[in-house]
Amino acid sequence: MIFIMPALHPLRLLLPLLCCAAMQAQALAQPGPQAERRPHVVTSPHGERGDDYHWLRDDDPQAKRAEVLRHLEAENRHTEAVLAPLRGLRERLYQEMVARVPPDDSSVPVYDGGWWWWRQFAPGVEHPKLMRRRGTPEAPDAGARAELLLDLPQHAIAQRSYSLGQVQLSPDGQWLAWTEDVFGRGAFDLYIQHLKTGRLQPERIRGVLEGIAWAADSRTLFYVRQDPVTLHSGAVWRHASGSDPGSDVKVHDEADPTLFVSVRASASRRHVLIDIVGSETTELRAVPADAPDRAPAVIVPRRPGVRVQADHAGGRWLLRSDEGAPDFQLLEAADPARPEGWRTLLPAREGVAIEGFHAFDNAIVVEERVQARRRVRVLGPDGRERRVIDGGPGVAVALGENRDARAAWVQVVRQSLVRPPAVIDVHLASGRELLRRQEVVKGHDPALYRTQQLWAPARDGTRVPVTLAWREARARRDGSAPLLIEAYGAYGESYEPAFGAHRLSLLDRGFVIAIAHVRGGGEGGRAWYEAARRGHKQRSFDDFVDVTAHLVAERWGAPDKVFAQGASAGGLLVGAVANQAGGRFRGLALDVPFVDVLNSLLDPTLPLTAPEWGQWGDPRDKAAYDALRAWSPYDNIGARAYPAMLVTTALWDTRVPFHEPAKYVARLRATKTDRNPLLLHVEMNAGHDGAAGRLERPRHWARQYAFFLDLAGLAAMPAPVPDDAAAVIPHGDVSRGIKLTR
Repeated sequence: MIFIMPALHPLRLLLPLLCCAAMQAQALAQPGPQAERRPHVVTSPHGERGDDYHWLRDDDPQAKRAEVLRHLEAENRHTEAVLAPLRGLRERLYQEMVARVPPDDSSVPVYDGGWWWWRQFAPGVEHPKLMRRRGTPEAPDAGARAELLLDLPQHAIAQRSYSLGQVQLSPDGQWLAWTEDVFGRGAFDLYIQHLKTGRLQPERIRGVLEGIAWAADSRTLFYVRQDPVTLHSGAVWRHASGSDPGSDVKVHDEADPTLFVSVRASASRRHVLIDIVGSETTELRAVPADAPDRAPAVIVPRRPGVRVQADHAGGRWLLRSDEGAPDFQLLEAADPARPEGWRTLLPAREGVAIEGFHAFDNAIVVEERVQARRRVRVLGPDGRERRVIDGGPGVAVALGENRDARAAWVQVVRQSLVRPPAVIDVHLASGRELLRRQEVVKGHDPALYRTQQLWAPARDGTRVPVTLAWREARARRDGSAPLLIEAYGAYGESYEPAFGAHRLSLLDRGFVIAIAHVRGGGEGGRAWYEAARRGHKQRSFDDFVDVTAHLVAERWGAPDKVFAQGASAGGLLVGAVANQAGGRFRGLALDVPFVDVLNSLLDPTLPLTAPEWGQWGDPRDKAAYDALRAWSPYDNIGARAYPAMLVTTALWDTRVPFHEPAKYVARLRATKTDRNPLLLHVEMNAGHDGAAGRLERPRHWARQYAFFLDLAGLAAMPAPVPDDAAAVIPHGDVSRGIKLTR
């Protein structure tokens, strides 16, 4: 690819290199804080290992030790010092990204219990207000006034972090229950408010998970109280609104620490459902909504190796089961506890994975994946097909927000790496589509960009799907373009080619961006996941390296301008690749990366350890221990050259505790042989998802993209000028008085 740019004065041609040299000079002049080495022995059933940086760990949920904070603050100062030459670029990138945030970022209304709900943003405000208007399942009442349910900007005032969990309206429409997290740790508080008077109930139930469910009496609530160790699971409790939480009744307490527990209302609202989920088995229990004092009954018993998702609507149970069908089939049953009575509605099909479903009274909507892309299938109650919504290669189609089984429409979202989301309502009875909103991004014309799906050969002959995006006038396929490759590849979850307006800042400067859909994800169904799970995890890393080699060989990118980015388990992947094939990359970004894998999986006091054994392997077993030790990013840091690296973490992260990236950077800085920048940025007031506000998140991307642009020699490139005005696509309106455009 070549850059299409105006002719530049020879001196200006040197500016990118000079800026890059300036950042490199900063890194050379300031080698970074050297964490003290303090000998510590990690014991295991299979031997002892030394961990000189164990002292950086601090699990206190309220405050961290002063010596740890001093080290993290020193890392932040070092990062800012090295990036100082890029301060102007970061600010330009941030302003570009914020300018693309629609002032009115309100959502499309959805039907729930006689009301149409939506989120309404005000210009320059981080969080929305939650609104509602009366209506029927077909449409809102144009004459009804809009009502305020929750004023989240007010809730977020003076909080160091703010995240809304679930919001549930009582069956009588008089009470609102919601959960919110103000620390970023994933620990939510539960509130109940009377909507007519605005009066809060006196109790605030602390330390719960986000899911809640009302019983039919509009007085009883079910919730999951957060386990103090596992954090992401716990016991199910029953609460009477207005009462002392100390008198709440424990409904179910799961003994198996490898399983997650959550609570929800069934689609029919006739049951309160308790989901018990693991990587190899599931169980469903239910309490009748009109008899909340009853003990939960087992609806779908757990069986080893069988996973079932179930819901109730239209007077029957619907089940997505993988028994005899690794990529699932859809069934119905009067009594789910008796599998011999299950009836097939949508059978297993070769090459098609059923990823989920939403139950309506008069329809079933299925999300399925074929050829690595997701599509939506609308079925009648008898399982007969009514409509398939498929965007084609490189386009993601998925269910949007759907809350009520009595709704007449199902919300579907269609998008790609270069085209912003379109929210479509599909009429369940007729299959008719209505475009409710096409998101419009200021200064962005989708027609100027291209996206493509291709297949890259892995070393064992497997074809790995890759989704590409580029701006046609700024880059061409001639081997000169800077190339950013992103990946996840874990838990059987797919990395969707979803639109992200922040990526435009790279595309507009000539980058090609690729998503490598490596094995370990869900793009190819269960077999794709199993191929890089547990002892086979090395295949994820091999796939990523092979995709990189293929893209360079096919001239999608310059061999000396290849970058990689991954978050969480994607950061694990990038960390492993840095050890095994770091020389292929100019720069790497690891966001909240799970890098201290072996140590964490040996420690069951960490929140996610026991549930993660099913994904990565249980190191108490010698074969699993050896397999993990062979690739664990922290354990395989060596005295070799590494590319420039930017690592991020968050002080209050409970999924990947901050000590993992902090220890990783400390050991890497003390061991590697190169003098490339190695930077650690710590969000001091956030959790795993980073800054929550829509105007704060762009700061993260501005930092990371300035880092990449500088390494690519493009830091001094003039800000891109749009070639044309953004194309505005017409949209349909569902209700007079509700703004549906972005």
